[in-house]
Amino acid sequence: MRFGAAVLRSYEDPFTVEEVRLDAGPAEGEVLVRIAGCGMCRTDLAVRRSAGRSPLPAVLGHEGAGVVVETGGPETGLSPGDHVVLGFDSCGHCRGCLGGNPAYCDRFAALNLFGGRPEHAGRFTDAAGGALAPRWFGQSSFAAYAMVQARNAVRVDPSLPLELLGPLGCGFLTGAGAVLNSFGAGPGDTVAVFGAGAVGLAAVMAATAAGAVAVAVDRHPERLAFAEKLNAVPVHAASAGLPDRIRRLTDGGAQYALDTTGSGRLINDALRALRPLGHLGLVARLHTALALEPGTLDRGRRISHICEGDAVPGLLVPRLTGLWRAGLFPFDQLIRTYPLSDINEAERDCEAGLVVKPVLIP
Repeated sequence: MRFGAAVLRSYEDPFTVEEVRLDAGPAEGEVLVRIAGCGMCRTDLAVRRSAGRSPLPAVLGHEGAGVVVETGGPETGLSPGDHVVLGFDSCGHCRGCLGGNPAYCDRFAALNLFGGRPEHAGRFTDAAGGALAPRWFGQSSFAAYAMVQARNAVRVDPSLPLELLGPLGCGFLTGAGAVLNSFGAGPGDTVAVFGAGAVGLAAVMAATAAGAVAVAVDRHPERLAFAEKLNAVPVHAASAGLPDRIRRLTDGGAQYALDTTGSGRLINDALRALRPLGHLGLVARLHTALALEPGTLDRGRRISHICEGDAVPGLLVPRLTGLWRAGLFPFDQLIRTYPLSDINEAERDCEAGLVVKPVLIP
């Protein structure tokens, strides 16, 4: 079958929207999904900054949502017409997967970032027959259609706004999962979130939905204003004595902190803002060595990396849509939609901080 997709052909050039070809229908355990909308994630854009690691040319996109149009057999558990949110890929049989931690799959990097499954090679080509990289995050959903492993597709209620749901499979999942799963935050807890982008604001929403007090730290006044609308206490990242200010706001220090920035300075500030036994979670990729200042890990404080919100998407996505229905997780307010043909404009707006979460509509 032939359909439109946004292809990245080099690490420096813009996306080109062109015709691509999928040479076979779903294999056993796969489903073909017609994409209704796909979020643009910072990880998609980071491909440019890690030139040479992720193979090109490729169709990126890994926050897809759509309608199942064909299945690779009844054992998929899905049927044509089902509405689904697409998650990250995992092998399903390593220790991490079997232990309910698919984000820590032994093959996570290989399956999602560096080439996909060998059996996918050659099935996905451009109009001239040139090979495109196997499925990005098991999806390559900057396209009208995506072929995915059925185990990575989460069925959702068809009454939900399907075109907006894709970011629940990664960006919003990561922020919310860090708070709800990794931290287990609840009433009476305090959560300081460093960086009020899509992941950070999802963490803020999850914290307030769980009954915790959230503090949002960012350098953009409009992001701080939005965090305040979500019932967080806004704090400018350049505030003098930032850790002391957060400790005052949280009655002696935050129990939990989440850094979405990858900034060494803010990571040290976050550690200093924690109360004894506090936990700092990191979700951003570090691009330089992290030097921790003396005393930051004293008194039982700890630091860990959190991948995909420690989530099982099939459990967390329905929880988040339920919170949305209850008015407690208004993720739709973070979204601006663009036609897929305007993908380069969406990328520019995202990089400039003009939009929190772009969603591309094929």
